[in-house]
Amino acid sequence: MPHALLQLCRSLYRPWPMALLMALAGAFLLAFLGLGLALSQAQEAQREDLENRGERLLLRLEQILGQLRQGLAGLELQPLRHCDPALVENLRQVSFEHRFIHEASFAADGQLCSSRPRHAPAEPARPADFHSRGLDYWLTATHTADEDPAPLMVAQASFRVSSFRGHLLDALDPSDGLGVYLIPRGSTQALPILAATPPLTLLPGAADSAALQLLDGQPFYALPGGNPDYRLALLAPRAQLLERIREYWERLLPASLLLALLGGGATFWLVRRRLSLHGALQGALRRQELQVHYQPIFHLASRRCIGAEALMRWQRPDGSLTSPELFIPLAESTGQIRAITDFLLREVLEQLGDLLRNHPELYISINLSACDVSAPRIGPLTERLLARHGVRPEQIAFEVTERGLIDLQAASRNLAELRARGHRVLIDDFGTGYSSLAYLQALPVDCLKIDKAFVDALGADAASSGVAPHIVRMARALRLKVIAEGIEREDQARLLDNEGADYGQGWLFAGPLSAHAFRALIGGALPGAPAESFPPRRRQPAPGGSGTAGAAPAPRPRSEEPARAPGGWHPAPGRR
Repeated sequence: MPHALLQLCRSLYRPWPMALLMALAGAFLLAFLGLGLALSQAQEAQREDLENRGERLLLRLEQILGQLRQGLAGLELQPLRHCDPALVENLRQVSFEHRFIHEASFAADGQLCSSRPRHAPAEPARPADFHSRGLDYWLTATHTADEDPAPLMVAQASFRVSSFRGHLLDALDPSDGLGVYLIPRGSTQALPILAATPPLTLLPGAADSAALQLLDGQPFYALPGGNPDYRLALLAPRAQLLERIREYWERLLPASLLLALLGGGATFWLVRRRLSLHGALQGALRRQELQVHYQPIFHLASRRCIGAEALMRWQRPDGSLTSPELFIPLAESTGQIRAITDFLLREVLEQLGDLLRNHPELYISINLSACDVSAPRIGPLTERLLARHGVRPEQIAFEVTERGLIDLQAASRNLAELRARGHRVLIDDFGTGYSSLAYLQALPVDCLKIDKAFVDALGADAASSGVAPHIVRMARALRLKVIAEGIEREDQARLLDNEGADYGQGWLFAGPLSAHAFRALIGGALPGAPAESFPPRRRQPAPGGSGTAGAAPAPRPRSEEPARAPGGWHPAPGRR
């Protein structure tokens, strides 16, 4: 099954299928996200609309209730408590003086009189809907068929006053089916004032929310307000919100489809370029377009060159350069990195084999990828090449990155084999990966290379300015050497030297050089007796092998070794 899945992936990994899949997936995802955005925008627009309309209605409602309370207060102050012409005249006077009082009435001891004697006075047949500060409130109190019912009635003792529905409708357009509700403070019931629905039961806490809510799909909004008695709430028809969602989604859909098409086009271009680059890289290996450059490494205290890091460069037939950051990850993902590593090893020894034989203090470091470290193939290959060119094993070091150590157990085993063959192991770009002390102690390592980002931060007011000195101190505690990458200024070199770093590389000393230029550098940089940067170490047998190096020259006894010049790489006794 995994093989069949891999074959399917390879068959789909073509420009047009990948572009089509990306366009369809992008269209679906963007349409879904657009629908969510349209819903959010529609709800926000609905909330703003309800809030604006509700504020006008709330202002009118407070005016009405204020006049109803004033009318009741005036009636309570007058002394008459019997339905005689004088009381009826007082009721009429209160109704005349207050615009929003439609009717004033008196009911007590079987007596009933009103400011409108030709009509039956409004007498609620149910208990008050809510009470507040000694007043009783009824909402939509009358249901007379031949006239508009009074939406509000307020009572105190024997007196009652009510408003007229038209007073509220003046501040509201009822044609769109908007429902108006009143929520008494502390209640979970939304009582209808102008609505065809019965009271609404709200969830706990919903009555105090100032956000737009959905009740059975209908937008419900309770206006924030400072009134201690109630809050006004509006319920909009479901169709209104759906229409807003449709309008916003129709606006966003063309942009979503355009982005999906652009994503498909970008995928087509990237896949075609990657496949083209893959084929070009295969041709580059056959045509030997890959070149090796050497980044010199210097001892910080003596400024003597002790070796170099081998770097791959790809120069196209037209003279253009392809960045290693582009073709190295591609080679790793396609498995071509093994051929590139083998090519690099052969080229280094072909170009600098005699230089390394004549200068045993020099070394060249080779970068290994995750697949190089996960299998024990580099050791035997290097052993054969070293025997052919007569170069000592300690003159070839191997660099691995923390991010490249996927299988830590296999990497530790294979790196230990390389060290047993006499090679040194360096952790490149230290501090940008796992950087765990336990992780570091589990690996057979000789040196840490500090990433350029931490070197750049030296002397700057940045949070990472102390990382490089901390790595140096940690390496000292673990008896490891330290190489600082990317040194560009003299003050960086001096600071690292003072902190205890051993070596450095960067444009301050030299940029990547061709083999010819590196030879010239060594010829002028090492006068007199050579310095031992990699002293011979006792060879340990590799796991499962004899530990021999073919025709490689045997290391000299330590008593016969030349004196070590500054800058030598001298691992402490007892090191792993």
